Amino acid sequence: MSNGLKALLTGLAVATALGTAAHAADLPMRSAPPAPIVAAAPVFTWTGFYVGVNAGYGWNTNDDDVVIPGVGTFEADDEGGFVGGGQVGYNYQIGSFVLGLETDIQYADIGGDNDFGGILDDGDSDSWFGTVRARAGVALDRALIYVTGGLAYGEVNNGFYTSDDVSVGWTLGGGVEYAFTNNLTAKVEGLYVNLEQDDDLPVIAGRDETEFGVVRAGLNYKFSSY
Repeated sequence: MSNGLKALLTGLAVATALGTAAHAADLPMRSAPPAPIVAAAPVFTWTGFYVGVNAGYGWNTNDDDVVIPGVGTFEADDEGGFVGGGQVGYNYQIGSFVLGLETDIQYADIGGDNDFGGILDDGDSDSWFGTVRARAGVALDRALIYVTGGLAYGEVNNGFYTSDDVSVGWTLGGGVEYAFTNNLTAKVEGLYVNLEQDDDLPVIAGRDETEFGVVRAGLNYKFSSY
């Protein structure tokens, strides 16, 4: 093969290669498909308003013997029964700490029986009470351990007489609450309630308070704060 023919073939090969490279450069670049965007799950917070219902057991603790001068000694037994009602409140979470305010109203089938022979009321009447309480606790993710206390009021007899007046006092307690979902929580709570009463019977000293305990379970719906 002559040198001229070799040079011609070499030139054709180079031109072909350059043309192929230029055509490839004009083609659109292929890229990998974008990775799907996965939204991060929201972190649970106790912050927000909630409403709920509760039910449990309450019992009167005024169960001492009473001596009425010139009449005799009488016994008032504590009596327990169903307690149930509803609550509404608000929580605000700061780090692991939760502060809140809750109010509730309760039907309370509690009071006291006595054997006073008809001298005094026997204490068998429907009762009710309500509270307005602060709550403070520590959140362990979806679990909340808290203490609570504040104002109490209602009509609950103390086992010695029944008053139609609304009595005012205080309450103190604590509980545990757990969030099963972002909106649904359940709690178990215990309260001690002390209501001051005007004593209509001055011969009975120290019987101007109604004291009772409450243990109850509750279910709350928390409105979303996201």
